[in-house]
Amino acid sequence: MPRPVTRLMMSLTAMLGSIAVAVSGAAESAKTVSEAFVTNQTGDSLSVVSLSDMKSVAEIAIGGKPAGIAMSPDGKLAYVTSPESKEVVVVDARARKVANRFKVGEAPLGIAAHPTNGRLYVADWFTHSISVVDPGAGKVIAQIPVGESPSGLAVTPDGRLLLSADRDSDQVSIIDTATNARLGTVAVGKRPFGVTIDAGGTRAYTANVASDDMSVIDIAAGKSVGTVAVGHRPYAVALSSGRAFVTNQYAGTVSVVELDGLRVVQTIEVGDHPEGIAIDPSAANIYVACWFDNVLMRIDTAKLAITGEAAVGDGPRAFGLFLR
Repeated sequence: MPRPVTRLMMSLTAMLGSIAVAVSGAAESAKTVSEAFVTNQTGDSLSVVSLSDMKSVAEIAIGGKPAGIAMSPDGKLAYVTSPESKEVVVVDARARKVANRFKVGEAPLGIAAHPTNGRLYVADWFTHSISVVDPGAGKVIAQIPVGESPSGLAVTPDGRLLLSADRDSDQVSIIDTATNARLGTVAVGKRPFGVTIDAGGTRAYTANVASDDMSVIDIAAGKSVGTVAVGHRPYAVALSSGRAFVTNQYAGTVSVVELDGLRVVQTIEVGDHPEGIAIDPSAANIYVACWFDNVLMRIDTAKLAITGEAAVGDGPRAFGLFLR
């Protein structure tokens, strides 16, 4: 059954061709993780899930139909975009409470944190730009024009470059984080939504919701170097051990893609409308938020099988980096 949605979300959904809000990608990290922070869009909340036993241990009121999420480099803070209230909400991860909130743009969706200086990058769907935010001061310090309807964002591990999936321009923008200048664009598949950068910072991968495929970008060369067909309405990509895991919203599946050869080697059945996806840095598990089933699912990356499930709030999107 379709979920009740607000005016803003109805507008966004129409523009997205019934996809809804965003997911940004993030490179794999060397950190260990123990918790997932899952944005629940229709529930207006943030669920905290203990990954050791797959139990939800807290649900924090956020408001504004939360969608995108990024963690601070030290894992102490979660940054949540709330498109309807036009805010970024800062959550103290240990205290599990809202620490601050501030206005950013007209429709903040995807969000990414710089790995060293802590700045935030927030995709603004309506103004076709990226807001550069000083989270300590709680204010926008720069605005970067990009293509139409930016959604997913990702920063290279060395912090030098920011990539923006410009959904309605069928492209990815590459931005110098030192100057906030756009260096160029790369044409990809139709309607790229989530974008993920590999651990080496050499390649990026986009989930293209309207062409049912994943594009591969050589970042240094600034060009697309491959495409692989996946499932229906791919939303976001996670990377682990030479493989890409792609959530397919309408198919209710995750495609497993061997990056050497770019071929799908398995398709895993998951819950209804899988969206946000993230890899445990140990590479042992990936986690998938299923929007219509209100669950976070765990997949063993060796067995390629579901090994756990946690109930979360209503409408989990988890668009971005949601593990700490």
